[in-house]
Amino acid sequence: MSDTADFFPGFKQVDIPVHGHNMHAVVGGSGPPLLLLHGYPQTHVMWHLVAPTLAEHFTVVAADLTGYGASGKPATDANHTPYSKRAMGNDMFALMQHFGFSSFSIVGHDRGGRVAHRMAVDHSANIEKLVVIDIAPTREMYANTTDAFARAYWHWFYLIQPAPFPENMILADTDAYLLHKCVDSLNTNVFTEAALQAYLQAFRDPQNVHASCEDYRAAATIDIQHDDNDDKNGRQISCPLLVLWGRDGVIESCFDALELWRKRATQVQGKSLPGGHYLAEQHPELVLKELVQFLK
Repeated sequence: MSDTADFFPGFKQVDIPVHGHNMHAVVGGSGPPLLLLHGYPQTHVMWHLVAPTLAEHFTVVAADLTGYGASGKPATDANHTPYSKRAMGNDMFALMQHFGFSSFSIVGHDRGGRVAHRMAVDHSANIEKLVVIDIAPTREMYANTTDAFARAYWHWFYLIQPAPFPENMILADTDAYLLHKCVDSLNTNVFTEAALQAYLQAFRDPQNVHASCEDYRAAATIDIQHDDNDDKNGRQISCPLLVLWGRDGVIESCFDALELWRKRATQVQGKSLPGGHYLAEQHPELVLKELVQFLK
């Protein structure tokens, strides 16, 4: 078990078996249940600046996504099925059911937002409210690829290359890769030193690197098939959806986030916030204000 107790005072660390593998999370607070899902290449630690305050209003579960951090890394298949957002979402739904939460709200950043999107469609009767941070829908982002987007989100196209090419390249120096992806290429470091060290440590696991590549391979293939099937069957996000994104980031410069989400959801509101991609760590006070107001 990864020890992240210092990041979440008063929270309990748990490891729960679901679907044949382990899910790692921290749980704290009281009130309506709220699931927090992180992005790439991070872990649940990304919520450390907002979770303690949210725990004053909610029972907070901050989990490592399937394949990330201290959660299990199931063996993949030719269709990348275990890392489809449907499978990853089903793992998270089983985790929440373990705690007795049949209905709950979700806040997802980056990859976690994509898992949350799928959960809100597949488990529409059980998701009360949804917040996605700094993403537009996956299928629409691929469909609207521009030169500017491809240059900024180069990793989307790199990580989907057949295994083990990107894995081997990343594993040559995982620290250098993560620092380039999250710090150097953005010309800023919004992370606390302790959080950054936690991300570096988790990403040194070769299984984590492989699983995260599978996450992206699934996004470019089976996840888009699932999205297309939603359209054919008239399935959308039906719960209230709040979309937040960074005013200085790629979503702002390359996409109309609200317009794209209104193609996928029936109740959409949102706004940009000052900052870039990692809003919960760059401007936690602004994110907290929006989350508490919307979720309560």
